[in-house]
Amino acid sequence: MNTKIDLSVNIAGIKMQNPVMPASGTFGYGEEYSKLLDISKLGAVVTKTTTREPREGNPQPRLLEVPGGLINSIGLANPGIEEVITKKLPFLGGFGVPVIVSIGGETMKDYQYLTERLSEVEEIVGLEINISCPNVEKGGMAFGQDPEVAGRLIGKIREVSRLPLIVKLTPNVTDIAVIAQAAVEAGADAVSLINTLKAKAKIRSRLHKGKWIIGGLSGPCIKPIALEKISEIKEAGVKIPLVGMGGIMTVEDALEFFEAGVQAVAIGTATFRNPRTMEEVIEGLEKYLKAQKLFSITELQEKSKRR
Repeated sequence: MNTKIDLSVNIAGIKMQNPVMPASGTFGYGEEYSKLLDISKLGAVVTKTTTREPREGNPQPRLLEVPGGLINSIGLANPGIEEVITKKLPFLGGFGVPVIVSIGGETMKDYQYLTERLSEVEEIVGLEINISCPNVEKGGMAFGQDPEVAGRLIGKIREVSRLPLIVKLTPNVTDIAVIAQAAVEAGADAVSLINTLKAKAKIRSRLHKGKWIIGGLSGPCIKPIALEKISEIKEAGVKIPLVGMGGIMTVEDALEFFEAGVQAVAIGTATFRNPRTMEEVIEGLEKYLKAQKLFSITELQEKSKRR
């Protein structure tokens, strides 16, 4: 008997055929990656963070590979909400997978405006609220470092939309569980973690030799931190779904996140090296479940809870 493996999950009302999605900021709006992998096989698509007005982002150099990871200082470069709605989202809506838009702003009113505009768009099934970007001067991570501010912001967003809200948390805090709890109490439906860690390195390449880059550190070197932050939130009793990310390069990495207690995973830096990483992780999850004589990703998650 050939029993089909069920990888489907439900994240705060967002029904996904599997628990694998791109991390915001690493997938753009899908156009480039659509030539390199089958987007229709993903569990969901998360766009890069979109702001009210177009942003050019930070000056070059904006990326630097470091031992075990990558520092980015992109600065939320994006074409602005109006172009995203009219040109980007219709393209993404054609793949038959849930589309989650990541939003960021300099003020609470920015977040409210973006939420209201996107709530009118039929391609959208949820919003990721980026309160954790470490490489913009205004807004960004500042909203995610104070529980009172984070709670007030999520409450303002909740007032203007019924869409599922996934709050993206920064690890650059003393107690991430307190921030998560404040977001939950204000109306968050899920949290995603972790965003990048603030980092600095000196550039040694000939073109920009001697310059420093300050930005967000991602990649395999931050995986142990991500897993620990997830544990802190679980131990604090936060009950809403968790989307885990931070250094997932292989299916073995993803399995560690599921064991830590997440319901879905997001993959980012790994796709710069291998654009098919997400597909390979999805295939690997199915093979692993078959080998373990499990028939669904839910069984794997339940098994992890009992450990």
